[in-house]
Amino acid sequence: MIADVKAYAGYLFDLDGTVYLGDKLLPGSHELITTLRQQGRKTLFLTNNPTRNRQMYAQKLEKLGIPTSTSHIVNTVVTMVAWLRREVPTATVFVIGEEPLERAIREAGLRLSDNPEEIDIVVASYDRGFDYQKLQIAFDALWMHRRARLVTTNPDAYCPFPGGRGEPDAAAIVAAIEACSGVKCEVNVGKPAPVMLQTALDILDLPAADCVMIGDRLSTDIAMAVDAGMDSALVLTGEATPEMVEALPPERRPTWLLERIDDLLTPLPRS
Repeated sequence: MIADVKAYAGYLFDLDGTVYLGDKLLPGSHELITTLRQQGRKTLFLTNNPTRNRQMYAQKLEKLGIPTSTSHIVNTVVTMVAWLRREVPTATVFVIGEEPLERAIREAGLRLSDNPEEIDIVVASYDRGFDYQKLQIAFDALWMHRRARLVTTNPDAYCPFPGGRGEPDAAAIVAAIEACSGVKCEVNVGKPAPVMLQTALDILDLPAADCVMIGDRLSTDIAMAVDAGMDSALVLTGEATPEMVEALPPERRPTWLLERIDDLLTPLPRS
């Protein structure tokens, strides 16, 4: 499926499992991104991982030899802060998440609290410090006081690690809260939600038709692009397999199927 790959004005890349895995670039990543930039194509990185902020991702990409402006990195810390400021700017927020997310919400001027009697929004995120106390606070805010809303940064079940490992992601925490409180999560600000894609397109100042989304997950990266009518490329360096693609209805399949990410260099003519 790579013989007729076309050139786009904008390239949106997932990170984990697509550009790198752990602290190592995946084969072809550096060559592809460097070539695209030399040709004047716009590149932007999208990730559902909220355990780092933009600056931390920029530092990691710099270390891996792909220097990138923080403004061209969008993760669910960015989109959650934007959603809270736009939709519930006066809300009191309880964050089940790690320090970069909590700090960004605080710095955006939103009020944080762990008092269930005053919590309006419970943000459930990827949190390696999740414990029973946090679950109890969320339960009390959502079920006992019947005043809070449940939202999440991302719907991922797990985060991939090198060697075929992984660890539970935000979906596991959302499921625990939903199970005990009976309250359903109302909002997701990560892929495949359109808020993530629109944020990226606004930064690139390009329409979806002029861009391609490259990722390793059918349920997030590819689904987001398909829903927006945007071309997509599935790279087989993450969780997806050709068999999983074949099991999808034709209209839900990626535009391109890549063994490795630099297959997109075929043929990529200059504009």
